[in-house]
Amino acid sequence: MKTACTCAAILVAALACPRLAAQHLSDDDLKKANNPLANAKSFNLHEYYAPSIYEAPDVRGNSLLIRFAMPLAKGTILLRATQPVSTVYTGENAAGKQTYASGLGDLSFFATYTLSKATAKWLVGLGPQFVFPTATRQQAGAGKVQAGAALILFNVHQPALQWGGLITYQHSIAGQSDRNDAQLLVVQPIGIFQLGKGAYLRTSGVMNFDLENQVYVVPVGFGAGHVVKVGKTVFNVFLEPQLTVLHYGPGQPSFQLFAGMNAQF
Repeated sequence: MKTACTCAAILVAALACPRLAAQHLSDDDLKKANNPLANAKSFNLHEYYAPSIYEAPDVRGNSLLIRFAMPLAKGTILLRATQPVSTVYTGENAAGKQTYASGLGDLSFFATYTLSKATAKWLVGLGPQFVFPTATRQQAGAGKVQAGAALILFNVHQPALQWGGLITYQHSIAGQSDRNDAQLLVVQPIGIFQLGKGAYLRTSGVMNFDLENQVYVVPVGFGAGHVVKVGKTVFNVFLEPQLTVLHYGPGQPSFQLFAGMNAQF
């Protein structure tokens, strides 16, 4: 099964070369690197690897998020699309061994309008969100077209500490009639503490609340990352272990690794 080892290896290499990583990095580069409302195009690879599930400790799960973001109208509008690629447990074969299958999840998209000025202490973005049933396996998607809203809050007042969060809500409006309705609230607190020379500490556990089925999971993460500039592109690599502190319902990870690589152009 695919794991977060590749992103972790990149992180270790970046942390081992602080002098190289610090070359050509400006304060603006560091501020933008973890800013969800940054006025910059970005391509992200984010991976969640869960080595065990509460009800089935031998079962693993993995989800790779392929994400692209583009600002428009001088940065006042942010378009962001996310395509998951998930590996899901499918049961046991005749020999009693676990079997897994990989495929696409549901494509999500939001467009937020930045309500605050670029020089404000708080950046606030608000706009619609849509989810399309592109999953190639039933376990990887809801089978519903969904609509809702996205809210981004981010404080950039202090150079050493940036914090805020992303809140999204979506509800099914169409789709397969034999599938349950979807109603999901997602809350992602974000905290970034700069250590200097491109290195930083981070927390960004994603809390999922399935309001339709009364299922939820609340993880808390603590990790580290490094920002590196190559030419005109700013790369941000990180690794964040996350421990579940609250959960209810089946299929929730007790622990997971969140690793990623962000490239801003």
